[in-house]
Amino acid sequence: MTTERRPRLEIIVASTRPGRVGRVVADWFIEQAEQHGGFDIHVTDLAELNLPLLDEPEHPSLRRYTKQHTRDWSATVDAADAIVFVMPEYNHSFTAPLKNALDFLSQEWRDKPAAFVSYGGISSGTRAVYALRPVVSMLGMMPINAQVAVPTRTHITADKQFRSDDALDAAAKVVLDNLARLAPAFAALRAVK
Repeated sequence: MTTERRPRLEIIVASTRPGRVGRVVADWFIEQAEQHGGFDIHVTDLAELNLPLLDEPEHPSLRRYTKQHTRDWSATVDAADAIVFVMPEYNHSFTAPLKNALDFLSQEWRDKPAAFVSYGGISSGTRAVYALRPVVSMLGMMPINAQVAVPTRTHITADKQFRSDDALDAAAKVVLDNLARLAPAFAALRAVK
């Protein structure tokens, strides 16, 4: 009897700002993913990863990395079958640390479904997702249509506690169901290259 491996879901926390609420939002989504049960979950918090500004001498598409932090980041993203970006909106766009983390690599992102858990004020971070979608697509990922948009004014308390509701939990389930459905197909696609 063979047991099929569960897809590896890489959850990337994109805010590095001290005092951020990104980790609180990410922890809620991680809990949703654990309850879903369809994935082996790995979390990368860009504040902890602490990548410098892109410092590799050669283009990332060549994969001739000279720095250990790049090799480690490459291995992390390479192992993923699906990606979720937990991200705030800064000035109608996504964060500089996220752009930097994306730019460090090239081939490792390809042929993986990607989803977004955004958070922020009135727009709930949706403008940042809109700005990130073409970047993710250019890197060869397939951004899914379903997403989670968290209005922080109604879901984050003054003491930075997350308060979910049925609508957010349902949105998370739709995202996870879509990724669970697509991840094996994209893994098969990567296997034939």
